[in-house]
Amino acid sequence: MQGELNGLKTLILKENESDYYIHCFAHQLQLALVSVAKKHQEVNDLFSLVAKVINIVAASSKRYDILKEKHAIAVIEALKAGELESGQGMNQEIALKRSGDTRWSSHYGTLISIITMFSSIIDVLEIIANDASNSEQRFEANSTFKFMQTFDFVFTLYLMKNILGFANELSQALQRKDQDIVNSMKLVSICKLGLQRMREYGWNSLLSQVSSFCEKHFIIVPVMENMFLTPGRSRRRAQEITNMHHYLIDLFCAILDMQLQELNSRFNEVNTELLLCLACLCPNDSFAAFNKEKLLRLAQFYPKDFSPIDLMALDTQLDVYIMDMQSSVEFSGLNGIGDLAQKMVETNKHKVFSLVYLLVTLALVLPVATATVERVFSAMNYVKNRLRSRMGDDWLNDNLVVYIEKDVFDCIDNEIILQHFQHMKSRRGILD
Repeated sequence: MQGELNGLKTLILKENESDYYIHCFAHQLQLALVSVAKKHQEVNDLFSLVAKVINIVAASSKRYDILKEKHAIAVIEALKAGELESGQGMNQEIALKRSGDTRWSSHYGTLISIITMFSSIIDVLEIIANDASNSEQRFEANSTFKFMQTFDFVFTLYLMKNILGFANELSQALQRKDQDIVNSMKLVSICKLGLQRMREYGWNSLLSQVSSFCEKHFIIVPVMENMFLTPGRSRRRAQEITNMHHYLIDLFCAILDMQLQELNSRFNEVNTELLLCLACLCPNDSFAAFNKEKLLRLAQFYPKDFSPIDLMALDTQLDVYIMDMQSSVEFSGLNGIGDLAQKMVETNKHKVFSLVYLLVTLALVLPVATATVERVFSAMNYVKNRLRSRMGDDWLNDNLVVYIEKDVFDCIDNEIILQHFQHMKSRRGILD
């Protein structure tokens, strides 16, 4: 694997083809949408500039302190002007958030902080452009300062903020360990619907937001009926389109279409059906979500685990299983499929209802994969770094287990660990 994430995914798919569905659902939604949007040049430029802004403004404690001071002054002035409301818990200090490739919702938070602290960021960039110690820093701050004060930057900033805003609640739901799959899938539909409505009816609202922001910060708003001139091209070679066509068709509609296509690809009918069938195993409220037909359908997604004979046996076993579960005191008050699996083992029901238990164990992979596996991928960057690039799979696995399951290992006394290693047979040459 050599530390490559794609190598791990390939191994997973070779072990179990059904993990294809897990892989689709487990992807971080906002990061996927950001990745797709970056294929559009203007959006890629936006996130590149945002990263540069944070690197410049937060390059030192002194610069960051100036930023916080400028923002505090801006908040006080806005309160005096009646632009902000005062009250307990309102107008708290906002940090300039740095987006991360492995952190959920980080890009959305970054765009929010850029909009909120825009005037303060501009002030700091102007200070750096005038007072930086070397010409390279002054040039970088000045060029960033100028581009941030363009309509193109503000338009793309608000467009991506609104797009990621629709996905924010969904991405938060998908990373919770106690997530409700049915509610999560409902949020998927809401996210799709929201983006579709935004594409059909959201243009005027977005243009109004952007124009209002530009007027507040003295940024020139182009006349939409005028001809659009591509930066860096002569008028003779430029494509003859209006500003309206460029911002509405080439940016607004094109980027939203990319997002909708990505969502439809990741959450297609097969994936959605699989996850809704999974929810029928939930033991909450005395197994209120139980649905025999959907559970049989869930088993059909795993043809290597359930033969046609197994499916016929499962049909009858599910009838007995649900009567037993709903009449047993031990299985009342369970919360989640994890609790169900544990209780089945404790009561030996996993042997009585072996096919149902197989469904449970397969289903357990899905909710875990949506959040925990993504955290494992993040942890791999710390455990298997450039200095440990030759680490083998077994050693990597052992290290990851300890790193990820910290709560479990915190309960183990250090003396027990020491004794374990002391009683291990010495390996020849290990001390040579």
